[in-house]
Amino acid sequence: MLNVNSVNQYYGGSHILRGLDFEAKLGEVTVVLGRNGVGKTTLLKSLMGLVPIKSGAIQLDGQTIDKLKPYERVRLGLGYVPQGREIFGRLTVAENLQMGLASKPGGTPLPEQLFELFPVLKQMLHRRGGDLSGGQQQQLAIARALAASPKLLILDEPTEGIQPSIIKDIGRAIRKLADEGLNGHKMAVVLVEQFYDFAEELADQYLVMERGEIIQRGRGENMAADGVRQLMSI
Repeated sequence: MLNVNSVNQYYGGSHILRGLDFEAKLGEVTVVLGRNGVGKTTLLKSLMGLVPIKSGAIQLDGQTIDKLKPYERVRLGLGYVPQGREIFGRLTVAENLQMGLASKPGGTPLPEQLFELFPVLKQMLHRRGGDLSGGQQQQLAIARALAASPKLLILDEPTEGIQPSIIKDIGRAIRKLADEGLNGHKMAVVLVEQFYDFAEELADQYLVMERGEIIQRGRGENMAADGVRQLMSI
């Protein structure tokens, strides 16, 4: 579903992403790990078109997208949950979810499966987003990205500042999306995460970044044997 080929990205004179190559497959969770400042968030912003890449190519479902605007990438099936959630605090839950349909024709209904994944949102449709707890806001941010039924969902540290019970709920939702898709359509997931246990539980494939490069990769079931936890603590 996603193919990243020799991607380089710079901020000013600083070389941030260095020749990144990887694929994210339908039905799988690809976890990107690494300490702060190694380029994980920049990678996701590059996938979304929020920052331009200097060279290389990004393909979504066989189509090259690296020259497209963010809204054009959304129309092609890219869903993005940024670090910090960035919901609309003054809008209701229902209005936030409707914003996720901005790329769709008027009258497009919200996928009913959103409320199966996150039942609390159905109970709070008329509550303002800013009045929700941090964990509820994170569920809302994910649901908003899913409203347009993306082919690829990318999440930037969804466990940050979230209570453990909701982390488990979010983990179950991500796993279900990868295994079953949304509205009968398969989905790929790219997850940036620093919480090792959460990442290990979900990963079908893992990538470890350091200084803008992928220094180790493998299958999720091999993370413990590959010493990924120790690698992240160096």
